[in-house]
Amino acid sequence: MRKLVLLGGGYGNMRVLLRLLPNNFPEDTVITLVDRTPFHSLKTEFYALAAGTSTDKEIRVSFPEHPRLKTVYGEITKVDLKEKTVILEDGQVVPYDDLVIGLGCEDNYHGVPGAEENTYSIQTIAKSRTTFEKLCGLPPGSTVGIVGAGLSGIELASELRESRKDLKIKLFDRSNRILRDFPEKLSNYVKEWFIKHDVEVIANSNITKVEATQLYNHDEVIDVDAIVWTAGVQPVKIVREMDAEKDRRGRPLVNQYFQLTADEHVYVIGDCASSDLPASAQLAEEQAERVVKVLRHRWNNEPLPEKMPEIKLKGFMGSLGKKQGFVYLADTTVTGRIARLMKSGLLWMYKRQNEH
Repeated sequence: MRKLVLLGGGYGNMRVLLRLLPNNFPEDTVITLVDRTPFHSLKTEFYALAAGTSTDKEIRVSFPEHPRLKTVYGEITKVDLKEKTVILEDGQVVPYDDLVIGLGCEDNYHGVPGAEENTYSIQTIAKSRTTFEKLCGLPPGSTVGIVGAGLSGIELASELRESRKDLKIKLFDRSNRILRDFPEKLSNYVKEWFIKHDVEVIANSNITKVEATQLYNHDEVIDVDAIVWTAGVQPVKIVREMDAEKDRRGRPLVNQYFQLTADEHVYVIGDCASSDLPASAQLAEEQAERVVKVLRHRWNNEPLPEKMPEIKLKGFMGSLGKKQGFVYLADTTVTGRIARLMKSGLLWMYKRQNEH
């Protein structure tokens, strides 16, 4: 039997499974999904889990079941491209003929002293649970520092405000305005929400050192009771250590078919693949659609298309608590209650599409 192995049950590989199951792959092929947890986690909602406004169960989706889909659970320690095997922490060895790597990313601490040791994370469901326990266990009047004012930082700050009105929240933004690369209307809307809800945004910040209860912003020392790091990501360690050509951010270089430049049997998608587009669930899903097309061509012994269709992202959505939000779609900005309903509707559709 031919072995198609999927590493990581994130948005990319969930889309691969959605397109191949139940009967859109050859009868002589077995699919193996390798993940550390027995369910797909909605990473775009980890901020709500950490803030205590969504439960663990609300942000999980079961993996599909199929006679020729095998699930293997555990921590991956190595991808051996020469031997065509994946090695797990418990000693299991998973051989493959074709491999799709969708292992996502982890926090990038940019070499800031103390950042890794002294901050909390929302990069995995397990880390988000730990962050929830810390944030929601803080005494009234405590100060939470959130480093990084991208989408994750904005959503965490707003949701935490909704969950804990008694906390002081400081959001550290490297740029001079929130969501600097998007229309000013969007920036102003988010900024005004933070002013109204007493979230302090510290613009032009540069965190140079982190201690357990202190943040060093330029030369200023700021006392805090807990720190959450949302200031950038990098590919997971296993992918950074893979013997493959990489870009300056440690992400494996891929061709237009999302194959490694030196290995046509290994595909890389999602946050750990080199791309000019911003990392997102939407990008991982679009990359997965193209990988499925390539696999089908190969299974049918057909030549690959000379030119793969370009990926065009539709935009992005963000929430400000459970009642307000913002959407940037086709160069149009939508804010307020309607934007929040759009995001909730998309989440509902996604879960409905993927639940089995």
